[in-house]
Amino acid sequence: MPHDHLMRIQSPEFQAMAERVLRATELTSRLNVLPFEEEERKAELFEQILGKPLPERVTVYPPFYTDHGLNLDLAERVFINQNCTFLDYAGIRLAERVMIGPGVTFITMSHPVDPGARREWLSGGPIDLAENVWIGAGATILPGVSIGRDAVVAAGAVVADDVPPATLVTGGKATVHRQW
Repeated sequence: MPHDHLMRIQSPEFQAMAERVLRATELTSRLNVLPFEEEERKAELFEQILGKPLPERVTVYPPFYTDHGLNLDLAERVFINQNCTFLDYAGIRLAERVMIGPGVTFITMSHPVDPGARREWLSGGPIDLAENVWIGAGATILPGVSIGRDAVVAAGAVVADDVPPATLVTGGKATVHRQW
């Protein structure tokens, strides 16, 4: 996993992130209980969550979850189906015409595998989806991944490596690689 972003858990940066997580959770919990037709109130909450207005012609079906929100960059004509999660502290960019199926998870930060470092550090990297990408239901996109234009990620896939343009990627079966 790329370490574009490395953060010590006992740090002012982590404390600021933790405070934003609480705020984003409060805002998304309010968003997710609004009647679907309350467009004006939904738009106000999205502006607070994202730190800017939701772009025109972006569709988001609730429930919608983010732990930060301010580092989520949505282009026009993005479609996000229900029950998606965006853990965007290290940055997530969805280019124009990206389609996200239901139950998709984007994770930009993680912990080291080493047990000693796990409670001390967070590491991660931004996620970038190019134009016209389609992410199938229940897929998980991990830190530092870029997905090329017109690519398709199959339902349930776990994407840990970059995806070339105009390709289909599949697979989600867990495999034991090593023990400690």
